[in-house]
Amino acid sequence: MAEFRHDPGHRRWVIVSTDRQRGPGDYNIPARPYDEGVCPFCERQEGRTPAEIYAVRGGTPPDKPGWKLRVFPNKYPMLATDESEIQRGAMGVYDWINGVGAHEIIVEHPQHYVLFHQFGVDHLTEVIRAWRLRLNALKEDGRFRYIMIFKNHGESAGASINHQHSQLLAMPVIPRIAAMALSTAREHFHTKERCLFCDLLDQELADGSRIVAKNEHFACYIPYASRFPFEMAILPVAHSHDFAALGDELLRPAAEIIDQAMRRLAALFGDLPFNLTIHTGPNTGKSPRRAGYWSSLKYDWHWQIEIIPRLAATHGFEWSTGLYINPTPPEKAAECLRQVKI
Repeated sequence: MAEFRHDPGHRRWVIVSTDRQRGPGDYNIPARPYDEGVCPFCERQEGRTPAEIYAVRGGTPPDKPGWKLRVFPNKYPMLATDESEIQRGAMGVYDWINGVGAHEIIVEHPQHYVLFHQFGVDHLTEVIRAWRLRLNALKEDGRFRYIMIFKNHGESAGASINHQHSQLLAMPVIPRIAAMALSTAREHFHTKERCLFCDLLDQELADGSRIVAKNEHFACYIPYASRFPFEMAILPVAHSHDFAALGDELLRPAAEIIDQAMRRLAALFGDLPFNLTIHTGPNTGKSPRRAGYWSSLKYDWHWQIEIIPRLAATHGFEWSTGLYINPTPPEKAAECLRQVKI
């Protein structure tokens, strides 16, 4: 038998298999080819990318070798970074907004063969610092209402270049999935005067069966109604709505919990394709907004990191219904991840 599980944060149902449970050995991870030598993200290939915006260096000049991490505009951006203003219009019943935005690449390591779970806590701390720095910089632009940080690793996860990198995309709209989660959190707070995700995290910590790893400041767990096998969520234990406000003292603890999560996944599956996304609050400081619309945002929203291993394909049933089928119960997935030796 299977069971329907409801995710109160996103108001969606998931079908979880409880009889024919798939374990780590039931998933086939295709080998990933490497492209060192022609990779534009490798050290000594700096001339093949746009000029860097930010870098962690040991005293070497910009756009030259000797870096640990580089950030530069995407050479082929999805949205145009220019000085034009936001334009809105209608064509009959249809609405449109011009494609103003920002699209940046964070090359997370100079070496092509080093994988994300091999970075170590010190280097991951610098990656998180770069995410925070660029998020804060883009929030200064009042045209951008939502800025997302995401990482695609592996061809099936959408990565076109094998070298470890993440991306920032700033846009003048709030995407539908983010808008629905924000609305749900706001309604929960207005009804109960509590953060929905604080409530969920308190319950997960008390239950313990879906916890993967935790430290004093962060917790990683498998969501009760996770859509995908071994999907993970990382949340700060203390309430916080904005990843950009992450304090310096929390950079290393955040790196430690991400390191734990990724090394445990790698111990089970090796070099698996995955997506990592940071869900932070919208940009309310500079852009105009409806009166009172975000008045409770810092109390009702809770930023989080979502990690989705690409272990199972999404088929017609999921696409047509929005109802996902998870063949590995979250409790089993969390137990496998907790017990693995790293």
